[in-house]
Amino acid sequence: MAIENLFDSASSVMTVVSFMTFVGILWWTFSRSNGDFDAAARLPFADEALDYPADAAPAQGERNHG
Repeated sequence: MAIENLFDSASSVMTVVSFMTFVGILWWTFSRSNGDFDAAARLPFADEALDYPADAAPAQGERNHG
């Protein structure tokens, strides 16, 4: 019977720990006010800001395989 009691207690403790971890991740995600997420959101568009010379610009639909 002691082992069953131990498993019940461990299950309850892990449920509380998991819930607190979830709440901590939510708090961390929504409380950050710095620009890290803004910079990461703009990252896919960073290569469009490069100024290519007119003769070196890749053609529409052409991929660089090299």
